[in-house]
Amino acid sequence: MPFVVLKTHQDEALSRMKNGCILNGGTGSGKSLTSIAYYFQEQGGVIDSKGLIPMTNPRDLYIITAAKKRDDLEWEKELLNFGLSIYPEKNKYKNNITVDSWNNIKKYTKIYGAFFIFDEKKVNGWGAWTKAFLNIARKNRWIMLTATPGDNWLDYLPVFVANGFFKNKTDFTSKHVIYSPFTNYPKVQRYINEGILNKYRNYILVKMDFDRHTIAHHEIIICNYDRDEYKYIKQNRWNIYKNKPIENAGEYCLCLRRCVNSSEDRQAKVLDLIDKHKKVIIFYSHDYELDILRHILDEYMADKDDFSVAEWNGHKHEPVPTSEGWAYLVEYTAGCEAWNCITTDTIIFYSQNYSYKVMVQAAGRIDRMNTPFRDLYYYHLKSTSDIDKAITTSLKRKKKFNESDFAPKFEKKE
Repeated sequence: MPFVVLKTHQDEALSRMKNGCILNGGTGSGKSLTSIAYYFQEQGGVIDSKGLIPMTNPRDLYIITAAKKRDDLEWEKELLNFGLSIYPEKNKYKNNITVDSWNNIKKYTKIYGAFFIFDEKKVNGWGAWTKAFLNIARKNRWIMLTATPGDNWLDYLPVFVANGFFKNKTDFTSKHVIYSPFTNYPKVQRYINEGILNKYRNYILVKMDFDRHTIAHHEIIICNYDRDEYKYIKQNRWNIYKNKPIENAGEYCLCLRRCVNSSEDRQAKVLDLIDKHKKVIIFYSHDYELDILRHILDEYMADKDDFSVAEWNGHKHEPVPTSEGWAYLVEYTAGCEAWNCITTDTIIFYSQNYSYKVMVQAAGRIDRMNTPFRDLYYYHLKSTSDIDKAITTSLKRKKKFNESDFAPKFEKKE
């Protein structure tokens, strides 16, 4: 049998894990290996200092993860440590092992008596994924892995229901949620009886803290922008990019952000950072930002012999470059999780994402246990505009930026 050595923080977390728990470890902490170790022990296997004592008639294993992590066979590498494999000819046991993406979770709602590992918490809200998760959880054993378990009690609601603490969403909200009475949509004013909720959370949440050998250096780079153009958009509520009136708060914020994010000063500072660090990952939010980055990097590469650019977004799925110098352009939604890079120590956040969770996940792409770097550098490009300040304030509070709150009295102009 293979030989597996767990690090101290993994071993301690393993001893506290149970069915229906959330394994909460930072990005790069080794949650995947720890989760398989839990499955291995739960199915009768023993992790011994001299090797592994095999499982006895293990249940089928299903791992629901990000599509990229499935396609890159990252879970297969971890499974092989325990003599397990998605390929029957490599699997030392007779059980079936399936690794699939969250997009396909509904395919497994009829599975009964298996073991599920849900990689990253994708069951916020009460949509199709949450309903499929609850259906699966009722009929199988399961655990969940995440670096960002929840910002508020509603984020924990699906897992609370899956553990039997509440019958359904209505049962939870009637006991613990007070909604604001003066809004056009359900908006939580406050939570009540939070002592009980803390008890439930403490029961299911298994924290896996570990001492990182890395030191994260976060630096804010202030970028100039066209203040007159910004003021014009605000005062006239006019979309200067489509030459039409702005119709809603979302479009209003998009126009303001495009004004500040498109500045030549911001572009110049990106090139200065690339000159300094040579290999950089650049996170961005919108296609117009990608167009800007493509343009300035095309010019930058004109006199560079060994510099390349690659992308990971909704249009392209290219691997991290391997040249002497490179820039890897990653769109937040497409690439904030499920991959890692240990060949650079630098991330540039060209713009801010609205979500604190996404920013944490994005930063974790280079902060891995096996990175050879001690010092990691994160550059946050921002302006002094009120929208950038408002987004920063939300992120500091670990909240998601709300466009409607930023423009609460916005009305469509004819």
